Amino acid sequence: MKRNFILAGVGIIAIAALIFSYTQTSAERKAETQAEQPVTAASRVERNAGGETVVSLDPGAQKIAGLQTITLTATNQEPEIKGFGRVMDLATLTAAVANLESARTASEASDREFERVKNLSGQNNISGRALEAAKAAAARDRTVSASALAKFKLDWGQALAEDDRREGILSEIASNEAELVRIDLPAGGTLSSSPDSARIIALNDEANPVEAKFFDATDGVNPQTQAQGFFFLLQGRPLTPGVAVTGFLEIPGEPSGGVVVPDAAVVHVDDRAWIYSQTGETNFTRREISLDHPVAGGWFVTNGVAPGDRVVATGAQTLLSEERKTQIQMGD
Repeated sequence: MKRNFILAGVGIIAIAALIFSYTQTSAERKAETQAEQPVTAASRVERNAGGETVVSLDPGAQKIAGLQTITLTATNQEPEIKGFGRVMDLATLTAAVANLESARTASEASDREFERVKNLSGQNNISGRALEAAKAAAARDRTVSASALAKFKLDWGQALAEDDRREGILSEIASNEAELVRIDLPAGGTLSSSPDSARIIALNDEANPVEAKFFDATDGVNPQTQAQGFFFLLQGRPLTPGVAVTGFLEIPGEPSGGVVVPDAAVVHVDDRAWIYSQTGETNFTRREISLDHPVAGGWFVTNGVAPGDRVVATGAQTLLSEERKTQIQMGD
């Protein structure tokens, strides 16, 4: 009898172990099945009636994200024309000056030699062949000098071709007091009058345009582009010689109205520029803008936003990340 009780107890324990094992295995399988299902990040993003992307964040989430907005104010910008160029190299300029002076000196020497030979010829002290040779040499050197001067003016302008003005400019550039910047208009571009100034922007420093004063214009248009070129003196902020720049040349006309969007407010998606405009207490709408007119600390914008709009100045990248979270699917 005692043996039967022992066997019954062992059986009950075995059955209980089997039930526990089955329950545990079922729970694990259920967890694995749930883990295998794709998980979509919680979405706070939707499209409005105009097809714009709207990100919603409650006040607490906005505080955690550190979102800060500013109200855009109306501003005006003088009309401009955009050109491209570079910071001129002093070594290249001095080499061009040396070539110009060499051609001029050679021409003056040939002229003096021709006059000397001509005087001797009048005294029958030199042959006619020597006279013709001296005359030809003088004519050739005058042509070379004139050609060198024309090329110099096209490359460097009239002012630097004049000895009295050139010396002062070369001294300023050599002492790093100023940089000479050349800006060429787009192909076929010309101006009826020279601009007073230009905003110069180095391609590796677009957020910090600097003002430059007009110095001179090239003599005529570029033979290849048929466009004008202009020189500006950039003082107080030396740039690397040869660096590529963009120039916005002030031209006569009525100012354009718009707003200044801080650089920190701009995000980039699909090679385009966007900002987030606050369109409700918890809603932020992404809108495209154009970055055609950089100004100090940001961009002068005439599309996508208007005076009075509230724009996310801090935390725009966080909103963009929130958008992208909705597209993420987590695997196992």
